[in-house]
Amino acid sequence: MEFFSISSNLRKFAFLSWPQASDAALQKGSTLVWPFGACEQHGPQLPLITDTYFSENILREVFDQLPDDFPIWILPSQSIGFSPEHLGFSGTLSLSGELMMKIVTEIGTQLSKMGFQRLVLFNAHGGQIGLLQAIARELRSQCPSMAVLPCFLWSGIESLNELLPDHEVEQGLHAALAETSLMLSLKADLVGTKRPFDGNFNTSKGDKSSVPDGWSLEGAAPCAWLSSDLTQTGVIGDSRGANSELGDQLRKVLVSHWSKLFINLMNSEWPPIGLKKIK
Repeated sequence: MEFFSISSNLRKFAFLSWPQASDAALQKGSTLVWPFGACEQHGPQLPLITDTYFSENILREVFDQLPDDFPIWILPSQSIGFSPEHLGFSGTLSLSGELMMKIVTEIGTQLSKMGFQRLVLFNAHGGQIGLLQAIARELRSQCPSMAVLPCFLWSGIESLNELLPDHEVEQGLHAALAETSLMLSLKADLVGTKRPFDGNFNTSKGDKSSVPDGWSLEGAAPCAWLSSDLTQTGVIGDSRGANSELGDQLRKVLVSHWSKLFINLMNSEWPPIGLKKIK
């Protein structure tokens, strides 16, 4: 059957009729991708919708690279997420972890009952990575016939180390060089003129308030920081060198990376579902 498509082979689940949705769910390898973002401060230069805009638009370009016969569709975005770290700044809206758990498990359970075999949680908000991983495990336990794959837009992109300075890879956590440049590439008229360099990264040796060796804001031994602990502008990192050329490069590597991963996924039977127990 023919499925309603937008922008070449981009397929949106919500634009299917109910018979089409029923047929879609029963196709071998049927997969849904759920974009996750946030409505939260992104400094004085970026819109509140930044993370959601990234997940939606990178996915749009990724889907343009996928073969037309792949049984994969995009769900409506979850554009308000778990953002308690940014509530000190006006404009931020945040759902509780408990409510996020309920939303994802309820919708996921319904999709599983329809017969969909895979659900990809495609997240662009760093502050809810761990939460969505925990929710995915809970959903998987409740829906044993559906694989659940929690992904983060910026994870696994090895070439970021070539495109960004070391200090931005390590410390550009929010609304800094990468995010500002990517938005300049995707939608420059949404980017304001300010370019803050902010975020309290005290690394002075001998200063008891400095980051102890082996510890960091994020990484192997992180802390549960709030943006108000670190920044007055909302930016954590250095946005001063942001430019559309860098944004174009970031956009290209993101689309290339996720296109490859989705093609690999759709050509496989991964993840394993219901392996027999070893006697």
